[in-house]
Parts: sequence; C-alpha cells; structure tokens
Amino acid sequence: MTDGGTPRAPAPMRDLGQRIASAAALAFVVLAALWVGGLTFATMVGAIGVVVAWEWGRIVRQAGVDAIMIIQAIAVAAGVLLAAKGLAGLGFIAVVVAAIISALLAFGERGHMAALGALYAGLPAVALVWLNRGDAAGFLAVLFLLLTVWATDTGAYFAGRLIGGHRLMPSVSPNKTWSGLAGGIVAGGLVGLVFALARPELSARHMIIAGALLAVVSQAGDLLESALKREYGVKDASALIPGHGGFMDRIDGLAAAVIAAAIFAIAVDIQAPARALLGLN
Repeated sequence: MTDGGTPRAPAPMRDLGQRIASAAALAFVVLAALWVGGLTFATMVGAIGVVVAWEWGRIVRQAGVDAIMIIQAIAVAAGVLLAAKGLAGLGFIAVVVAAIISALLAFGERGHMAALGALYAGLPAVALVWLNRGDAAGFLAVLFLLLTVWATDTGAYFAGRLIGGHRLMPSVSPNKTWSGLAGGIVAGGLVGLVFALARPELSARHMIIAGALLAVVSQAGDLLESALKREYGVKDASALIPGHGGFMDRIDGLAAAVIAAAIFAIAVDIQAPARALLGLN
C-alpha cells in the first residue's frame, strides 16, 4: 500500500512494466531511424556507439569522459560516417587504430581491456551501418537482425520464467537457464520463418537456420557482457535506460549478432553483405 492507501503493484511487476515501456520506446526510435535510413540511421547508431564507449570506460577504467573515451568516441563517429559513405573498410580501420591508441594510453595489464572497449563500441556500429546499404536488402537484413535479437531476448526470458530448470552458467548469470536458451533459439528461428513466409524470395530453411544461429550468438553476447560486469563488480553499465540499466545492457546480444552476421557476409559476398545474410546470393 502507498501512504495514501492506494494499492501498489508488487515490485517485480512494476519493474517488468518499466522494462516493457523503455524497450518499446527504444524499439520505436530504432525502427523509425531504420525506416528513414541514410545519415539518420547512421547518426543514431553512432550516438549509441559513443555511449557504449563511455559505459565501457565506467566499468573497466572507472572513468567518465577521459582521453581514451574521447579517442574512442571520435573513432566510432568517424567509422560510422565512413561506412555510411560507402567506405566501411576505412571505418573498421579507424576503430582498430583507436583500439591500439587506447591500449598504449592505458598502458599496463588493463591496456587490452581499454582496447577492447574501442572494438566493442565501434565494430558493431560500423558493421550495422555497412549492412544497411540504403537499399531494400539492407533494410530487410537489419530489420531481421533487430527482430531476431529482440525475439530471442523475449523468448529466453519467458521460457526461463515459465519452464525454469538447470542454470546455464550460474557463475556468470544466475538467472539464465537452459530452457531460456532453448526458448530464445526457437524464437529466433520463428522470426526467420516469418520473414520467409512474408517474402517468397527468401529460403525458409536458410532464414530459420540463420535466426536460430543468431539467437545462440546473441545469448552468448549477453553472457559475455554479464561476465565483464561480474569481473568488475558492476550491476549495470549505467542508469540511462529505466528498467534496463545502460545501452551496453540492451545491445550486448545485438553487438555479438551483428559481428557474426558481418563475418558471415564477408565470407559469402563482401560486395553484397545484406543479400548474403538473407541468402539471396
């Protein structure tokens, strides 16, 4: 009860409501930017990448806006802009150079972790803009990635809650279960099936397998970020998103999925990455 006698929802339900509202608002902004495309989408991706660089610094270096963070922010912004202009190769190089400079500036046993911050913030951002080539295939490929990761998170959450069972990696994330992993994989495969049913030119077999594999990679990315936070004794990357923590806490799975998709696309057809991801080559 509140002080005025009005019943108050249980804390878990309030938290869930807050999480849903925040996730819906973020999804709307992301999808709207994707729909507009071009520099609008690139600007949004770059802005999130800059925030992720800042959050990584808070976790690993216990620092806010320092020289390393500024260098990484410039590299992320430059990399995304280059990718938007069709120069993704130079964009990736900018991020790698920032990683090397970060390692030199940090100097010592944590230098490699400073370098990883540049890669974690920059590579997925450049790759996402590179995949979204400004054509129909690019839009569809990025939409597929986003919806697959979001569905994976949702499927894993509800399957874990409803079914429960053995913990997946209790030393890293005590709330994740094998049933949640299975639920996420099924959800990812279903997204692929829906895309195939909606677009006859897409192979159902390819899309289902792609969705399921991306679901596995997405959940691995989630676990890696959990391991990082546990290593440094941090609960959330920041408090920027009500109910979710920081942007790193929201894009951990997407970052891993985007990198995996980019590697696959490079291996299949570097000139048409979106079509490669969708199995159209």
